[in-house]
Amino acid sequence: MTAITVAKGDGIGPEIMDATLSILMAAGAQLEIDEIAVGEKVYLAGNTSGISQEAWETIRRNKVFLKSPITTPQGGGYKSLNVSTRKFLGLYANVRPCKSLHPFVTTKHPVMDMVIIRENEEDLYAGIEHQQTDEVVQCLKLISRPGCEKIVRYAFEYAKQQNRKKVTCFTKDNIMKQTDGLFHQVFDEIAKEYPEIENEHWIIDIGAAKLADTPEVFDVIVMGNLYGDILSDVAAQITGSVGLAGSANIGEECAMFEAIHGSAPMIAGQNIANPSGLLQGAIMMLNHIGQTDVAEKVQNAWLKTLEDGTHTFDVYREGSSKRKVSTDEFAKAVIANLGNKPTLLVPVSYANSAALNLPKYQRKPAAEKTLDGLDVFVHWTGEDPNELAVKVKKLETETVELTMITNRGIKVWPEGFRETFCTDHWRCRFKPTKGNEITKADIIELLTKAMVENIDTIKTENLYCFDNKPAYSLGQGQ
Repeated sequence: MTAITVAKGDGIGPEIMDATLSILMAAGAQLEIDEIAVGEKVYLAGNTSGISQEAWETIRRNKVFLKSPITTPQGGGYKSLNVSTRKFLGLYANVRPCKSLHPFVTTKHPVMDMVIIRENEEDLYAGIEHQQTDEVVQCLKLISRPGCEKIVRYAFEYAKQQNRKKVTCFTKDNIMKQTDGLFHQVFDEIAKEYPEIENEHWIIDIGAAKLADTPEVFDVIVMGNLYGDILSDVAAQITGSVGLAGSANIGEECAMFEAIHGSAPMIAGQNIANPSGLLQGAIMMLNHIGQTDVAEKVQNAWLKTLEDGTHTFDVYREGSSKRKVSTDEFAKAVIANLGNKPTLLVPVSYANSAALNLPKYQRKPAAEKTLDGLDVFVHWTGEDPNELAVKVKKLETETVELTMITNRGIKVWPEGFRETFCTDHWRCRFKPTKGNEITKADIIELLTKAMVENIDTIKTENLYCFDNKPAYSLGQGQ
């Protein structure tokens, strides 16, 4: 008997959870269920996190969490519970299988069979945002070496466990050379440890186009958080329906399982929702806790049900489907098929799945870090960068000089173009004068001068070299 935490969520959540649990229990799953309340009602009761401390303690005690979709109220400073759960519990790997069920579920890609492994904790989903001027807000994209190493290694170990042949990495490192560049670099490093598995890298835009057009060329794809969130939904949809896709969120201690779709309040309470996505998440949960025989039985019964043409409204098609059923009726059909296997779809077998080999991250020796300059961001409502340069050059010291001004990343001084549109948010880059070094004392002196000159400095970024290699981006056009 394994204790799990269950949250029925919002919208269609209670309906699909009840259907899913009825199937698991009928299949003989050995589960002890602790139910908690999360989501909209908790938010609206005044808890901006959407979950109580007692509920957190239940999740942490059981370490396995099966969750229906929840609704996060708009506005009011409410934080996404999905994101919070993944980060609080260290659920760094989001695993989303996307396999076509042709010809029983309509799809343009009948031989598609891929798994998207999405980094789950960092990237733009760190949620660190600030308004800095009247016209400009920022969101910080944070990428760490531990985050990259853990997710890339997970992708290769998953491919090894599942006898898959290729791992593909998607980034945009032709533009984001530091952040996405690190992800790509780590991918190349770790790929060398798995010579038996083919590896490749695609720039995200053309990779996404290829995925939408020819998904059968991919096997396992590993991506950062934002890219993986978007493209896993695209991949699920082109298999036939987002409503069929489940998701596992795996950490070193805890795991959460869910459907990838939302709470769909517009159809809540009508007994028409498809429980398949949550059921697929639950099957991944059964495999995770070692109840592989039950997982195999449920998955094959689910495949047989779809093969029989017993479909909920979202995948029902006149002429190909045989029977349109409610949520409850679909669950009963799956239960009736327990012990049966599909005839045309390929039955699954989980019996020989070995555990993943996931060593803990080992921190590498620190590089030599040297200060190489300073970016000072200024709120200024003028329009002529040359006029701003005159003002900002007053901040120079004997050892530090202004070398560049950018606006939204593009160089506008020196030798900027008058056609470049500028906002009120300016990056002013200071570098050491020839033969000198910049120090923290120089930065303090520079910012003190800015106060005297009434220049509105809104943030600074130190420019560093690591092992004598510049670790910051040039201005666009520099």
